[in-house]
Amino acid sequence: MDRRKFVSALGLGLGAAALAGCGQQDCDKPEAGDAEAKSKSEPKPQTYEWKMVTTWPKNYPGLGAGANRFAKRVEEMTAGRIKIKVYGAKELVPAFEVFDAVRQGSAEMGHGAAYYWKGKHPATPFFTAVPFGLTAQEMNGWLHYGGGQELWDDLYAQFGLKPFACGNTGTQMAGWFNKEINSIDDLKGLKMRMPGLAGEVLGKVGATPVQLPGAEVFTSLQTGAIDAADWVGPYNDLTFGLQRVAKYYYYPGWQEPGPTLELTINKKVWDSLPMDLQAIIRYAAQSENQDMLDEYTARNNAALEELVNKHGVQVRRLPDDVLAALKGASDDVIEALVADNKEARKVYDSYRAFRDQSVNYQAVAEQSYMNVRSQLEKGDKKA
Repeated sequence: MDRRKFVSALGLGLGAAALAGCGQQDCDKPEAGDAEAKSKSEPKPQTYEWKMVTTWPKNYPGLGAGANRFAKRVEEMTAGRIKIKVYGAKELVPAFEVFDAVRQGSAEMGHGAAYYWKGKHPATPFFTAVPFGLTAQEMNGWLHYGGGQELWDDLYAQFGLKPFACGNTGTQMAGWFNKEINSIDDLKGLKMRMPGLAGEVLGKVGATPVQLPGAEVFTSLQTGAIDAADWVGPYNDLTFGLQRVAKYYYYPGWQEPGPTLELTINKKVWDSLPMDLQAIIRYAAQSENQDMLDEYTARNNAALEELVNKHGVQVRRLPDDVLAALKGASDDVIEALVADNKEARKVYDSYRAFRDQSVNYQAVAEQSYMNVRSQLEKGDKKA
């Protein structure tokens, strides 16, 4: 064999031996320098630092805490790709300017209640609460499976916003009063803090509705600027100390049977997000929507006991004739609201159809069960 052939054969043999002597995994493993170069060449995920403005006092239990929990969940699930700083009412904008702040891009997100924006469009109250309307459980059913979310999306898109349900307090109380309500005449001339369509209903029965952010309710009752106020329910009302400035606590919460809180996002900001981050925001909102309802369900129980047993609050039921008068006025107000607006009528028709179906079902389900349970707990064996 000549010398050149010998060297060539030797080289092929050594190469084969080298391949045979190393595992496939080790031979394919890149050098440390190659891995570092590849890492430097890959673009880092984009990060976002957003502002969320809210209609609630800073860090307020329940309502404000829900906004904080949502922001924390998003940061955790995105591994810090989205960081949200939450601002209470008046920190950046007043409570009733949240809608416009998000719409105009001054803040990327907002947390509040759609019925505050009735002046923007008559259909907005249906996405929070309307008098004698849907409970929290029913609202979730309508929004997520009854076509409500699609109607909400269409409505808010006109304002450059993307909405989500992001909290619910459950059925509220009818409010705090400085005098007993024995007939509809006792509401005449009464100055009462009452937002949304319920305020218009009070006006129809002779009361004077007053629009106030939550932070001003206590002082207004204390100074006599108002005679009565609805806020939320035992948990939040106790936190505000309303038992110190009003004596009578009335139920049922005809005005807000299942108020949904909203998360709003500037639509340009929303549309610019990659799909994975959109999904995280969507599911974080769903999570908080349920979590807040769970919290209120638990905490209202203990708070009501404290209001009655420790503070001597007198809990009263509104008389049947008062509720009947409020229901009649509510029907008139809602019909007038949607009469001249096709979009509002479309939303109302969907809402009402869902409510009518639910009334029929709940009569033999939740409502029937709770009535029976209550009667049996009280010892009525005829339940």
